Amino acid sequence: MSAETFIAHYGYLALFIGVFFEGETILIAASFAAHQGYMDTHWVIMTAFLGAVSGDEFYFFLGRLKGKTFLRSRPLWQVRVVKVQNLLERYHRLIIVSFRFLYGLRSVTPFAIGMSDVKVSQFVFLNIIGAFAWSVIVGLFGFLFGTVLENLLRDIRKFDRPVMLTILILWMLGWLGYFLRRQRLKRMAEARLTGQKGTSGKE
Repeated sequence: MSAETFIAHYGYLALFIGVFFEGETILIAASFAAHQGYMDTHWVIMTAFLGAVSGDEFYFFLGRLKGKTFLRSRPLWQVRVVKVQNLLERYHRLIIVSFRFLYGLRSVTPFAIGMSDVKVSQFVFLNIIGAFAWSVIVGLFGFLFGTVLENLLRDIRKFDRPVMLTILILWMLGWLGYFLRRQRLKRMAEARLTGQKGTSGKE
């Protein structure tokens, strides 16, 4: 299966799933594909928007319904939830609108908000604004990336496949780096929590 065929058949689904969980790199790749005519820019932004909102709502209600239970076996999330809760106390509405631009806190933030006393209607309204702004800004960045390459290269069609492949490889490497960093931070969080419990026990 060629890259063009794969993108045509599974591009929007891959974009939705990628954005649901995290996703700037895959949105940039999809926007570049749209610049090259393999996808439609409007549908790329709309798919990214729907994926972002769906992911945020999932984590929000996970936090609201299963917050404490979910956190028991996830020390890294425990540390991050505390960090988000501190931010919420100072920048309540701003955090809800802009958390998708905060690297490392995008999944845990709606989860932490779900554990707070923020109303569902308020979160949904502000999150829609934030997700739409994120989808447009990052989506246009990917499109402009293609425009810049087009200005630099005389015949970008000769290079779009290597560029797309490079972006996808970087995306996979990014996920690998994210996973390894997550494991390291998880071990640090476990050590910190163990130390705190040890100190409390001595007291």
